[in-house]
Amino acid sequence: MKSPKEYHLERQLLSLLEQGSDSYTLAQLLISDPEIEAIQEYANSVSIKRLNYNDHGPVHMRQVAVNVVKMLSLLKAESVRTSLQQEDAGSHEDSLCALLLGAFLHDLGMSVGRSEHELTGLIIARPIMDRLLKVLLPDSLSRRIAIISIATEGVLGHMANRKVHSLEAGLLLVADGCDMEKGRARIPMSIITSPKTGDIHKYSANSIEKVTISKGEGAPILIDVLMSSDVGFFQIEEVLLPKISMSPARQYVQVYAGVIGQEKKRYL
Repeated sequence: MKSPKEYHLERQLLSLLEQGSDSYTLAQLLISDPEIEAIQEYANSVSIKRLNYNDHGPVHMRQVAVNVVKMLSLLKAESVRTSLQQEDAGSHEDSLCALLLGAFLHDLGMSVGRSEHELTGLIIARPIMDRLLKVLLPDSLSRRIAIISIATEGVLGHMANRKVHSLEAGLLLVADGCDMEKGRARIPMSIITSPKTGDIHKYSANSIEKVTISKGEGAPILIDVLMSSDVGFFQIEEVLLPKISMSPARQYVQVYAGVIGQEKKRYL
């Protein structure tokens, strides 16, 4: 059964998309697909119960989808063209579809384990991508190939340990890094365990009160992070910033972060 948070994020995601568009239809397919939901749920179980990491399940992947759609919208408002558009290989809508696929499927490999989960995830995700796009675009082989290729690059590169070259994959990197509010660490923080590798992720994420993505001044995308304690800077400096530095979208992003009641620090 889906959680209230999942339903909230699904409504938010659909509100950001144009009704009747390919991206809106694809979002509906992704939201309602029982196989995706089941794998996401199991990936979350492995992440939290076995590996002691924070949320890598359906809520996380929906939050990343919301984040990346917001970012792409901010870039579009500033007339920034995606890689598919620049290369005359696809439309803005195609890029949006690729990012929705990447967001919903990028952590499916956590159902196997943490090590190289982006690679194991692709083994799981590619048939799903193909299945859904054959429903969405049955007569557009070239569009399906372009969308799947961009989504694949996003999944493969989301850990920032492989260089990505498309703007779309770069946006997925940043959107993934932005999901660090304390709700993401709620479940692992509630489980009493002995100290394990990965504890810093849940404790630092638990100190992040709010992450806001909005229009920046001097850059299209402003990421504003509010935290309750200094341990939250781990999320900024060890998770988010490395992803931004590896991202082709880096030039379009500003980052501010700070503890409540203190002056915020500008990173980018």
